[in-house]
Amino acid sequence: MFFKQVKYRGDNFSYIIADEASGEAAVVDPSFNVGAVIRILKDQNFRLRYIINTHGHLDHKVGNRILKKAFNSKIVVHKLSRTNHDVSVDDGDVVRLGTVTIKVLHTPGHTPDSICLLTDGKLLTGDTLFVGKCGRTDLPGGSSEDMYASLLQKIAKLDGKIEVYPGHDYGSSKSSTIAKEKQANIALRDRTLQQFILSMQTHSLLNRLLVSFVNRVYDTSMISGPVERLIQLTQRGAIS
Repeated sequence: MFFKQVKYRGDNFSYIIADEASGEAAVVDPSFNVGAVIRILKDQNFRLRYIINTHGHLDHKVGNRILKKAFNSKIVVHKLSRTNHDVSVDDGDVVRLGTVTIKVLHTPGHTPDSICLLTDGKLLTGDTLFVGKCGRTDLPGGSSEDMYASLLQKIAKLDGKIEVYPGHDYGSSKSSTIAKEKQANIALRDRTLQQFILSMQTHSLLNRLLVSFVNRVYDTSMISGPVERLIQLTQRGAIS
Protein backbone atom coordinates (compact mmCIF):
# COMPACT_ATOMS: atom_id res chain seq x y z
CA MET A 1 0.00 0.00 0.00
CA PHE A 2 1.15 3.51 -0.83
CA PHE A 3 0.56 6.03 1.95
CA LYS A 4 1.72 9.64 2.10
CA GLN A 5 1.04 12.55 4.43
CA VAL A 6 1.10 15.89 2.60
CA LYS A 7 1.46 19.40 4.04
CA TYR A 8 2.33 22.06 1.48
CA ARG A 9 0.48 25.17 2.63
CA GLY A 10 -0.87 26.01 6.07
CA ASP A 11 -1.15 23.42 8.83
CA ASN A 12 -3.73 21.11 7.26
CA PHE A 13 -2.63 17.58 6.46
CA SER A 14 -3.83 15.81 3.33
CA TYR A 15 -3.34 12.10 2.73
CA ILE A 16 -2.86 9.91 -0.33
CA ILE A 17 -3.75 6.22 -0.07
CA ALA A 18 -3.26 3.90 -3.02
CA ASP A 19 -3.14 0.29 -4.10
CA GLU A 20 0.11 0.15 -6.04
CA ALA A 21 -0.87 -2.98 -7.97
CA SER A 22 -4.04 -1.51 -9.48
CA GLY A 23 -2.97 2.13 -9.39
CA GLU A 24 -6.23 3.14 -7.71
CA ALA A 25 -5.93 5.98 -5.20
CA ALA A 26 -7.89 8.07 -2.73
CA VAL A 27 -7.12 11.52 -1.38
CA VAL A 28 -8.30 12.42 2.10
CA ASP A 29 -9.00 16.13 2.70
CA PRO A 30 -7.36 17.86 -0.31
CA SER A 31 -7.26 21.18 1.58
CA PHE A 32 -4.72 23.80 0.51
CA ASN A 33 -2.33 21.03 -0.51
CA VAL A 34 -4.13 20.19 -3.73
CA GLY A 35 -1.29 21.33 -6.02
CA ALA A 36 1.23 19.10 -4.27
CA VAL A 37 -1.27 16.24 -4.21
CA ILE A 38 -1.80 16.45 -7.97
CA ARG A 39 1.93 16.37 -8.60
CA ILE A 40 2.36 13.25 -6.47
CA LEU A 41 -0.58 11.48 -8.12
CA LYS A 42 0.83 12.20 -11.57
CA ASP A 43 4.40 11.27 -10.59
CA GLN A 44 3.15 7.92 -9.26
CA ASN A 45 0.83 7.44 -12.24
CA PHE A 46 -2.11 6.83 -9.89
CA ARG A 47 -5.75 6.93 -10.94
CA LEU A 48 -7.62 8.96 -8.35
CA ARG A 49 -10.85 7.11 -7.69
CA TYR A 50 -12.08 8.81 -4.51
CA ILE A 51 -11.81 12.13 -2.70
CA ILE A 52 -12.77 11.55 0.93
CA ASN A 53 -13.61 14.36 3.38
CA THR A 54 -13.27 13.68 7.11
CA HIS A 55 -15.85 16.44 7.65
CA GLY A 56 -17.41 19.37 5.86
CA HIS A 57 -15.34 22.33 7.04
CA LEU A 58 -13.97 24.42 4.19
CA ASP A 59 -10.30 24.04 5.09
CA HIS A 60 -10.63 20.28 4.52
CA LYS A 61 -12.87 20.12 1.46
CA VAL A 62 -11.32 23.00 -0.49
CA GLY A 63 -9.69 21.37 -3.51
CA ASN A 64 -12.50 18.84 -3.98
CA ARG A 65 -13.67 20.38 -7.24
CA ILE A 66 -10.16 20.74 -8.64
CA LEU A 67 -9.36 17.08 -8.05
CA LYS A 68 -12.75 15.89 -9.28
CA LYS A 69 -12.34 17.85 -12.52
CA ALA A 70 -8.73 16.77 -13.03
CA PHE A 71 -9.27 13.04 -12.40
CA ASN A 72 -13.04 12.50 -12.78
CA SER A 73 -13.11 11.19 -9.22
CA LYS A 74 -15.98 10.63 -6.80
CA ILE A 75 -16.36 12.69 -3.63
CA VAL A 76 -17.07 10.59 -0.52
CA VAL A 77 -18.54 12.04 2.69
CA HIS A 78 -20.55 10.91 5.69
CA LYS A 79 -24.27 10.71 5.05
CA LEU A 80 -24.94 13.68 7.36
CA SER A 81 -22.62 15.98 5.40
CA ARG A 82 -23.95 18.92 3.41
CA THR A 83 -20.93 18.87 1.11
CA ASN A 84 -21.62 18.22 -2.56
CA HIS A 85 -20.75 14.58 -3.08
CA ASP A 86 -21.18 11.43 -5.13
CA VAL A 87 -21.01 8.75 -2.42
CA SER A 88 -22.29 8.84 1.16
CA VAL A 89 -20.97 6.49 3.84
CA ASP A 90 -21.76 5.58 7.42
CA ASP A 91 -20.08 3.87 10.36
CA GLY A 92 -18.60 0.51 9.40
CA ASP A 93 -18.69 1.05 5.65
CA VAL A 94 -15.61 0.13 3.64
CA VAL A 95 -14.07 2.01 0.72
CA ARG A 96 -12.00 -0.24 -1.56
CA LEU A 97 -8.99 0.57 -3.72
CA GLY A 98 -7.97 -2.67 -5.41
CA THR A 99 -6.95 -4.87 -2.47
CA VAL A 100 -6.66 -1.91 -0.06
CA THR A 101 -9.58 -1.35 2.32
CA ILE A 102 -10.47 1.85 4.15
CA LYS A 103 -12.93 1.41 7.02
CA VAL A 104 -15.17 4.32 8.01
CA LEU A 105 -15.65 5.17 11.70
CA HIS A 106 -18.34 7.77 12.38
CA THR A 107 -16.87 10.02 15.08
CA PRO A 108 -19.15 13.05 15.62
CA GLY A 109 -18.25 15.76 18.09
CA HIS A 110 -16.29 18.35 16.15
CA THR A 111 -19.08 18.19 13.55
CA PRO A 112 -22.03 15.81 13.12
CA ASP A 113 -20.49 14.40 9.92
CA SER A 114 -16.97 13.78 11.25
CA ILE A 115 -15.40 10.45 10.33
CA CYS A 116 -12.10 8.69 10.94
CA LEU A 117 -10.59 6.31 8.42
CA LEU A 118 -8.81 3.07 9.33
CA THR A 119 -6.48 1.49 6.79
CA ASP A 120 -3.54 -0.88 7.18
CA GLY A 121 -2.98 -0.05 10.85
CA LYS A 122 -3.31 3.69 10.31
CA LEU A 123 -6.13 5.88 11.63
CA LEU A 124 -6.76 9.19 9.88
CA THR A 125 -8.58 11.24 12.50
CA GLY A 126 -9.43 14.53 10.79
CA ASP A 127 -10.36 17.10 13.43
CA THR A 128 -11.59 14.52 15.93
CA LEU A 129 -8.20 13.72 17.47
CA PHE A 130 -4.94 15.62 17.18
CA VAL A 131 -1.55 14.74 18.64
CA GLY A 132 -1.90 15.84 22.26
CA LYS A 133 -5.42 17.25 22.04
CA CYS A 134 -8.81 16.91 20.37
CA GLY A 135 -10.90 19.04 18.06
CA ARG A 136 -13.03 21.85 19.40
CA THR A 137 -16.74 21.33 19.99
CA ASP A 138 -17.91 24.94 20.32
CA LEU A 139 -18.48 25.54 16.60
CA PRO A 140 -21.94 25.12 14.98
CA GLY A 141 -22.90 21.45 15.07
CA GLY A 142 -20.27 20.60 17.64
CA SER A 143 -21.11 18.42 20.63
CA SER A 144 -18.98 17.61 23.65
CA GLU A 145 -21.26 14.67 24.44
CA ASP A 146 -20.68 13.20 20.98
CA MET A 147 -16.96 13.91 21.16
CA TYR A 148 -16.72 12.07 24.47
CA ALA A 149 -18.37 9.00 22.96
CA SER A 150 -16.22 9.14 19.83
CA LEU A 151 -12.97 9.47 21.77
CA LEU A 152 -13.52 7.32 24.85
CA GLN A 153 -15.93 4.71 23.56
CA LYS A 154 -14.61 4.25 20.05
CA ILE A 155 -11.09 5.54 19.35
CA ALA A 156 -9.62 4.70 22.77
CA LYS A 157 -10.78 1.10 22.40
CA LEU A 158 -8.74 0.52 19.23
CA ASP A 159 -5.47 -1.43 19.27
CA GLY A 160 -2.72 0.66 20.85
CA LYS A 161 -0.34 -0.09 17.97
CA ILE A 162 -2.56 1.71 15.46
CA GLU A 163 -0.86 4.85 14.14
CA VAL A 164 -2.70 8.17 14.42
CA TYR A 165 -2.60 10.68 11.56
CA PRO A 166 -4.47 13.91 12.37
CA GLY A 167 -6.03 16.57 10.16
CA HIS A 168 -3.75 19.38 11.39
CA ASP A 169 -0.13 19.82 12.37
CA TYR A 170 -0.97 21.05 15.87
CA GLY A 171 1.05 18.67 18.03
CA SER A 172 4.63 17.91 18.98
CA SER A 173 4.85 15.40 16.12
CA LYS A 174 3.11 14.81 12.80
CA SER A 175 1.71 11.45 13.87
CA SER A 176 1.37 9.25 16.94
CA THR A 177 -0.18 5.98 18.07
CA ILE A 178 -3.32 5.13 20.02
CA ALA A 179 -1.16 3.91 22.90
CA LYS A 180 0.88 7.12 23.05
CA GLU A 181 -2.22 9.29 22.91
CA LYS A 182 -3.91 7.33 25.68
CA GLN A 183 -0.83 7.99 27.80
CA ALA A 184 -0.24 11.66 27.02
CA ASN A 185 -3.39 13.16 25.52
CA ILE A 186 -5.72 14.71 28.09
CA ALA A 187 -8.64 14.28 25.68
CA LEU A 188 -8.36 10.49 26.07
CA ARG A 189 -8.09 10.58 29.86
CA ASP A 190 -10.52 8.20 31.54
CA ARG A 191 -13.16 10.41 33.17
CA THR A 192 -16.91 10.94 33.38
CA LEU A 193 -18.95 12.64 30.69
CA GLN A 194 -19.64 15.56 33.03
CA GLN A 195 -15.91 16.04 33.69
CA PHE A 196 -15.16 15.95 29.98
CA ILE A 197 -17.88 18.51 29.16
CA LEU A 198 -16.62 20.85 31.89
CA SER A 199 -13.07 20.54 30.54
CA MET A 200 -14.18 21.39 27.00
CA GLN A 201 -16.23 24.35 28.24
CA THR A 202 -13.31 25.63 30.30
CA HIS A 203 -10.87 25.45 27.40
CA SER A 204 -13.37 27.11 25.07
CA LEU A 205 -13.80 29.98 27.52
CA LEU A 206 -10.04 30.35 28.01
CA ASN A 207 -9.52 30.39 24.23
CA ARG A 208 -12.08 33.15 23.77
CA LEU A 209 -10.69 35.20 26.66
CA LEU A 210 -7.13 34.92 25.36
CA VAL A 211 -8.14 35.91 21.83
CA SER A 212 -10.11 38.86 23.22
CA PHE A 213 -7.15 39.92 25.35
CA VAL A 214 -4.72 39.72 22.46
CA ASN A 215 -7.02 41.65 20.15
CA ARG A 216 -7.44 44.40 22.71
CA VAL A 217 -3.85 44.78 23.86
CA TYR A 218 -1.68 43.91 20.87
CA ASP A 219 -1.43 44.66 17.21
CA THR A 220 -1.10 40.99 16.22
CA SER A 221 0.60 41.91 12.95
CA MET A 222 3.62 42.98 15.01
CA ILE A 223 3.89 39.74 16.96
CA SER A 224 6.20 36.94 15.91
CA GLY A 225 7.77 33.78 17.25
CA PRO A 226 6.26 31.64 20.02
CA VAL A 227 3.64 34.26 20.96
CA GLU A 228 2.40 34.41 17.38
CA ARG A 229 2.15 30.62 17.29
CA LEU A 230 0.20 30.64 20.56
CA ILE A 231 -2.26 33.14 19.14
CA GLN A 232 -2.71 31.13 15.94
CA LEU A 233 -3.39 27.92 17.85
CA THR A 234 -5.84 29.66 20.16
CA GLN A 235 -7.78 31.25 17.33
CA ARG A 236 -8.18 27.81 15.74
CA GLY A 237 -9.35 26.28 19.00
CA ALA A 238 -6.37 23.94 18.98
CA ILE A 239 -5.50 24.49 22.62
CA SER A 240 -7.75 21.99 24.35
